Amino acid sequence: MCQLFIDADSELWSSKTRSLRIDGMATSIRLEQFFWDLLEEIALRDDLSVGQLITRLYLESLDADHDVGNFTSFLRVCCSRYLSLAADGALNRNDSQPLNQLDAPPLLAGENQRTQQRRSSHSLPRNKLQ
Repeated sequence: MCQLFIDADSELWSSKTRSLRIDGMATSIRLEQFFWDLLEEIALRDDLSVGQLITRLYLESLDADHDVGNFTSFLRVCCSRYLSLAADGALNRNDSQPLNQLDAPPLLAGENQRTQQRRSSHSLPRNKLQ
């Protein structure tokens, strides 16, 4: 099992820092190359640059009253959720349909349902987790 992960291209987990402006403020974000690649894929679907995507995510998070204190973690989770939705068949990574045109409420409801099902089917007694 571990070979699947250990023998992956080590470039994927190398950290890269990119500088950008969010709402007029200069900042930098440090993420692993794997996540930069995914952000590029996501941004291309909506005809955005990675900087534009990150700015949009940041500003919409603020509008939704989310705590963006650990924004890089938020970006990693966004990428992971994108892959999870694709793995579950809720969206197609090869599709060119912009993500902003997808009907989010049913996608989110399905994601929540699958998450609950996974949690209940993977629950182990506490002593098995240690």
